[in-house]
Amino acid sequence: MPLHATVEGWVESLALAHHAFLCAKQVTRIVGDEVDGIDANGYEPVREVEGLADTWWRGPDSLVALYTGEATALDFPRGRVALIHSGLDEWGLRGGVEAGDG
Repeated sequence: MPLHATVEGWVESLALAHHAFLCAKQVTRIVGDEVDGIDANGYEPVREVEGLADTWWRGPDSLVALYTGEATALDFPRGRVALIHSGLDEWGLRGGVEAGDG
């Protein structure tokens, strides 16, 4: 199960995960079927990570990492995980990269 379209996208996702953990005021972990209840209205995909099975979404004050690759590959839906990094300011959301750059 490919997680990202390119090696560069995978590296971007690792860098974003590190950045989000450092900048977020709160991190919420959601697992299994509860992942389906995440409201993604107002969120946009973080295209730099080139996510296929594992994706990132950017909202007004949060970043959401959605990890589904292993759960799909192992046919184990309860293994899906979402991490919501909330309480981010503009620097936390974009790390100094302007919207549309990249």
